[in-house]
Amino acid sequence: MKRVTSFICMMVLAVMAFAGTAQAGERAGAFSISPFVGGYVFDDDDQSWLKEHRLMGGLRLGYDWTDHFSTELVGSYMKGQYASVDRHFGIYSYRLDLLWNFMPRTAFVPYVAVGGGGTTIRYDGPNSHDGTFNAGGGLKFFMGDNLALRLDARHILDFQNKDLDDNIANNWEYSLGLSFVMGGKKAAMAPAKATAAPGGPAEQKAATEPEPQPAPAAATEPTPGHYKYCITLQGEFDIDKAIIRDDLRNQITQVGNFMKKYPTTTAVIEGHTDNVGSYNHNMDLSQRRAEAVVNYLVEQYGIDRSRLSAKGYGFTRPIADNATEEGKQKNRRIEAIIDCAFDVQQLPPPQRLCMSLVLDFDTGKADVKPQYRDEIAKVADYMKRYTTTTAVIEGHTDSTGTPEQNMKLSQQRAQNVVDYLVKNFGIERSRLSAKGYGATRPIAYNKTAEGRAQNRRINAIIDCVIQK
Repeated sequence: MKRVTSFICMMVLAVMAFAGTAQAGERAGAFSISPFVGGYVFDDDDQSWLKEHRLMGGLRLGYDWTDHFSTELVGSYMKGQYASVDRHFGIYSYRLDLLWNFMPRTAFVPYVAVGGGGTTIRYDGPNSHDGTFNAGGGLKFFMGDNLALRLDARHILDFQNKDLDDNIANNWEYSLGLSFVMGGKKAAMAPAKATAAPGGPAEQKAATEPEPQPAPAAATEPTPGHYKYCITLQGEFDIDKAIIRDDLRNQITQVGNFMKKYPTTTAVIEGHTDNVGSYNHNMDLSQRRAEAVVNYLVEQYGIDRSRLSAKGYGFTRPIADNATEEGKQKNRRIEAIIDCAFDVQQLPPPQRLCMSLVLDFDTGKADVKPQYRDEIAKVADYMKRYTTTTAVIEGHTDSTGTPEQNMKLSQQRAQNVVDYLVKNFGIERSRLSAKGYGATRPIAYNKTAEGRAQNRRINAIIDCVIQK
């Protein structure tokens, strides 16, 4: 047993040394293949005729039914030896184990296991077949989404094929291996540790999900009193490249000419992709494509670089279903978000216009206060002036409360603004829809009261018919 304890301690220390680079990994629906090597210790009383310590190797085939619960089919082989003479023979073990994983979405996944099976000893004469029962546990250290270093230890009861009352051997097995994980439902992000926010009890609820990073400060949301043109550029890029093709250059002309005409405007160029490829690869690709458009505007249209910024969103903000090729094409896009500081009432409608409505809601409530009639009237006046326009009213919250509560609250606030436009300004309901985003699209950090106030907002995204 001292050897078993020493082995476990050394492996735990080795795993801890790599902790800084680990990622999370257990997930429902995943298959795993886990080769391993280790040692087997025979009972020195009930199986004293066998040499006590033997090397072994084997393979585990697993399936995660849930994040916590999995099963494994285990097979192993070792070369046994008589304790008194130099004679060897093969020992084959096979069993089915049930595992319960603790903290399945963390880098370190400890677990307990129980199982049963059998052992076959192949002598020169008739083979011996014993039944077995095992219990123990282990630890997986995930070095990525699909690879884990694994340490296991089991106490094995060997029911020898004689009188079971007197021939139950207490054996031990310890092993080190790798787990190759395939499939399953990956988490987009590992849950963040909850932090308390200042303020009243409602604001002190711990967030259950990691806080999304806010978008860049320049022009991603209209400055108070400003508006935002959203021009979607649908020109294609070559696969896995960020070189601007001719069909996209023609569309970028809209952005360049508009910003030259109105020199007080600023813009954020957003890059978006479909969901083919990994998260990190698509984030990098969308960023490089957005930066390519920024560089083109600077070099070809003389737009000052200080008026532009680039932001890649990868596949995190789809506008269509990635299950179809048509949907993927719509998601592979560049959007120019232009912040405007003049009276858009006097301008013909662009492709899309975003009006940021500064509305104050009571904590946990969605009622629209009468004093915000003039603010909402901006949307109504524009839609009355351009009768072919339609609008999506977006609701956003800070991170106070649970994600489910925030989604429900933001949806209700957006719906109430829609109802207000219909009831008080006569906008046809068929031209309006409501969408709640909860706390998933912050424009400021939720760590301060000022940031949370900025994130509690309503946006009106107006789609316009353009005469080409």
